[in-house]
Amino acid sequence: MAIPQFAYLFLKIYSEVVNKPFPPTKVILMNDARAEEISLAALDWLCAQDQLLPVFLAASGADAQDLRAELLTASGPDRTLLVAVLDFILMRDDTVMDCCRAQDLAFDQLALAHALLSGTAQMHWT
Repeated sequence: MAIPQFAYLFLKIYSEVVNKPFPPTKVILMNDARAEEISLAALDWLCAQDQLLPVFLAASGADAQDLRAELLTASGPDRTLLVAVLDFILMRDDTVMDCCRAQDLAFDQLALAHALLSGTAQMHWT
């Protein structure tokens, strides 16, 4: 998708004024492999969050041993776990932004990965 000229100019001026690149920093077209890669990185990020991981485990009904066993399977984590991780992160804007910044992703990439992995990617509301 091409960025309209006015949007491009705004982004250019904004990035010069604040002396930072304007998000998104990295946008890649979404496919199954990319969605799994993003969700695995989100899981890795979540496991490093001392405040959030216990909340996720309590909300999901899992414990650390369940999570460890799931990660050590030969086929990798189940898609259901990956969707649950993305569900949890997507509940709060600040966690979405923190996770995306840690992975150098545009803020919408987690939602796109969630839609693809959960099978709701083709849902239309209109």
